[in-house]
This record gives sequence, C-alpha cells and structure tokens, in this order.
Amino acid sequence: MGTGFLTDTGKSVGDTVTIVSGSRLVPVKIVGEVFDTDNNGIAMITDWQTLAQTEPGPMPGFYDVALRPGTSAVSYLHALQRRLGGQYGVGLNLPGSSGLPVVIGLIGILTLLLATVAGLGVLNTVVLHTRERVHDLGVFKAIGMTPRQAIAMVVCWVAGTGLVAGVIAVPAGIALHHYVLPAMAAAANVGLPASFLHVYGGWLVAALGLAGLVIAVAGALLPASWAAGTRTATALRAE
Repeated sequence: MGTGFLTDTGKSVGDTVTIVSGSRLVPVKIVGEVFDTDNNGIAMITDWQTLAQTEPGPMPGFYDVALRPGTSAVSYLHALQRRLGGQYGVGLNLPGSSGLPVVIGLIGILTLLLATVAGLGVLNTVVLHTRERVHDLGVFKAIGMTPRQAIAMVVCWVAGTGLVAGVIAVPAGIALHHYVLPAMAAAANVGLPASFLHVYGGWLVAALGLAGLVIAVAGALLPASWAAGTRTATALRAE
C-alpha cells in the first residue's frame, strides 16, 4: 500500500483490508509499503490473481513489454503500432528516459557554481588581506623569505579557516538533509525509503569536509602568487 492509504486508514504492514467490488468482498493482506506518489499516496499494488476476484474484473490500462536480447525495440514498436492502430499509444522506454540524469546534471552544475562562488569569496578576502599586509611581506622578504615560503604563508592564512568551515558545514548540511527530505515527503503524503537518507558514507563525509580546505587553498593561490612575485622594495614602500 501507499503511505497515503496507510495514513488515512490507520493500517500498517501485516494488517488485512477488504476490497469491496460490487457484491464481492476480497480480503487482502498488507505485505509492504510502496513509494508511490500516485493519487496522493493512496495506491495499492497487487497481483493479477487478486484483481481477478473483483467484480467486474478490472482491465489493465497499459502493458510493459520486455523484449528478448537481440530484438530491435524500434522495429517492434513500429510493428506493434501498425497492428494496434491509432487508437492505442505505444511508447519506447530507453535507459535514462526518466529524466533523472538531467536532474543529477543540474544538481552537479549548481554544486560547481556554489563552489566557484565560494572560491571567489575566498579570493576577494585574501586579496584584501594580502594588500593590507604587503608591507609585512616586504619585511619578511628582506630578511630572506623565499617566494615558496610567501605562498605557503598566504595559503596558511585561510587553510585553517577553510578546514574548520568544512568540518562544521558538512554535519550541519547532513542534519538539514535528514530534516528537509522527510518534511517534503510528508507534504506529498508519501513514505521515504531509508536509502534516500543514508547516502553519506564515511569516505564521502571526509571528502566533503576537506572540500572547504580545497576551496580555501584554490581561492588563495592567486593572491599568494602575487605576494610571492612582489618585489621587496615595492612591498616595503607600501603602506
């Protein structure tokens, strides 16, 4: 049964409900909860033998046909459409035709844009901070700081902050994910499979935590290179 049906009737898995069809009463046992948004979650999936006991027997609205390996799906579709005529619609289900890859691609692009914006924010902050401390850099260079050391120093200014931000933001994002998805499912009157929530493994959480450090370092590299290439005399004259 769909979640909407279980919620409205107060039934649960293992209970028995009776289908009333004309003069026939067909008892059925609920063996599971189905993730189905059809009819606001009020849906039932059963076998053909159960439906055949109702009065009058229901007729199928569509058929799913699986082809043997080596059969041309397009040729079969055209032949079936010619045989059935124009009053029936025949469609071809191809891998990826559900639109899920498009949604995943859009999410990936959005994630990339957010990471880019975060990197630009780090870049702007480090540029301002580096310009404010350009005189100090000149002093360090005058006493022997190498360009590599200058780059490392500028990157270290933001590396710790980026790491701490990742460590804080990732658990907060996971907690938000566990709160928002069930709320959305409840609004649609459907159940949410556990696999929709348990999507973050240990290695993935660690990688996401390090993403803050990577973004911070990437945003700091350009101003760090500028600081390393600034001449000592120019830096000492800066105020």
